Amino acid sequence: MLNKSALPEKTVQQEKENTSNEKCNAHYENDPSQSVGNIIRNFIRGLFIAILIAFILKTFFIEAFRIPTGSMEKTLLVGDFLLVNKIVYGATTPRYLPFTNIELPYLTLPSIKEPQANNIIVFEYPGDRDQIFPTEKLNYIKRCIGIPGDTVRIINKIVYNNGKKFYKLPQLNFSDKRILPPEFSDSRMFPKGKQWNADNYGPIIVPKKGDLVYLNKDNIEEWRTLINREYGKEAVQVEGRLIKIDGLYVKSYHIQKDYYFVMGDNRDDSADSRYWGFVPRDKIIGQAMIIYWSWDPNSSNVLDLFRSVRFNRIANIIQ
Repeated sequence: MLNKSALPEKTVQQEKENTSNEKCNAHYENDPSQSVGNIIRNFIRGLFIAILIAFILKTFFIEAFRIPTGSMEKTLLVGDFLLVNKIVYGATTPRYLPFTNIELPYLTLPSIKEPQANNIIVFEYPGDRDQIFPTEKLNYIKRCIGIPGDTVRIINKIVYNNGKKFYKLPQLNFSDKRILPPEFSDSRMFPKGKQWNADNYGPIIVPKKGDLVYLNKDNIEEWRTLINREYGKEAVQVEGRLIKIDGLYVKSYHIQKDYYFVMGDNRDDSADSRYWGFVPRDKIIGQAMIIYWSWDPNSSNVLDLFRSVRFNRIANIIQ
């Protein structure tokens, strides 16, 4: 009988290698981590983590925003895609149930700073001049002109803040060279009843939290929508010369929130605070940071897509 020790050294080595390979194959086949089910579970787990990270970033830190209209031209163009810094003004937990307009209770994180005049801000549209609630949830982007307590005035298209000319804006745009005279009254102006127009407007004081406003029959229409929005319902009633708020007769009202006055840089083609009023502090989402992509959406065919990319605008800091 042939002894194993008598086999050639090469044959013994091959036998050891074969045995080792068989053990490795058996280990691979029996390893539960390599099963199809486990691979799927790992994929789903990784996908969930990626979605969770994206959700946290979008909710609390940075959100993408697309410019849909020309109200900020030439500073921002239709087709610009921006990143918005949400944490700077105090990010919030989700305000609405995803893919719906159903409001959720939310918490606001502490802000790093408050919005300042000349900041370009993104905010939730508060609604038309006489609306308590907007008909749909929209995010707007405008330049902050006045902060709480400021006095804003427009004289022959020149904006004044607290009696001083507003910041000189290199990209400010006027599409209509005509100037509406002060005696011309535009019934669309905010607040209701003021004999102003878009070129000669104000002066108007931007409300701040704690302000005491004295109310009477002559000025109640100026404050009706703001008060109703703070109550979240039709709270203001007028009975002869008497004013009622939420069922109680009053002669004054304490403002409950800070407000901001905003305008588009394309002054003659912008629906802004001149038309629909102040932006409440709790509607402000964040500050525009940088253009990460830009293209001309009027491209007529696929061949024009590459040429429509505005490479000179990509990575521009928004000012």
